[in-house]
Amino acid sequence: MEIGFSQTLGQLTAQEVKSGTTLRMDSLLAEKGLVLIFHDPKCPFAMLYQDRISSLVEKFSPQGIAFALVNPEAGTSEEELKELKEFLDTHQVQIPYLIDSNDTWIGQFKVSKIPEAVVLIPGKAGLEVAYKGAIDNNPQAASAVSERYLERALTQVAKGMTPEVPQVRAVGCTIRSY
Repeated sequence: MEIGFSQTLGQLTAQEVKSGTTLRMDSLLAEKGLVLIFHDPKCPFAMLYQDRISSLVEKFSPQGIAFALVNPEAGTSEEELKELKEFLDTHQVQIPYLIDSNDTWIGQFKVSKIPEAVVLIPGKAGLEVAYKGAIDNNPQAASAVSERYLERALTQVAKGMTPEVPQVRAVGCTIRSY
């Protein structure tokens, strides 16, 4: 699904919770791609996916695909940052956790649900969206999943292929602002 992003997409910035620094998207990109998963610990759907997200990170990071969680619901107050840091420590989240406080990232990718994944790959004109949507087909029960949409897309990206299914409607918490 080529959306025709230019080089400027890589210049999107967001605050990273653990370090407190501002990161540019292009600094997150690995050799084969970057997976952004829109996330909020206050969303029950995101919490149901926590272990599945960790498994995907563990499986695909060594294959040249980077991951980041992006929270479009959190602010940057001291209290909110403290709560997020506690969540990251408790759940041993080892990937960047970004705050999209100005809704720039959700607007750029037209994301409306938590969790929703966006897979970016290097393309001729800069970064391109290779996949957008659901992680799998069963948010409630990992044991009942029969379609692993994100995993299938990442397997194809890791092999240098374009995902056969570039978009699947995400299910989850509706993002408050857009």
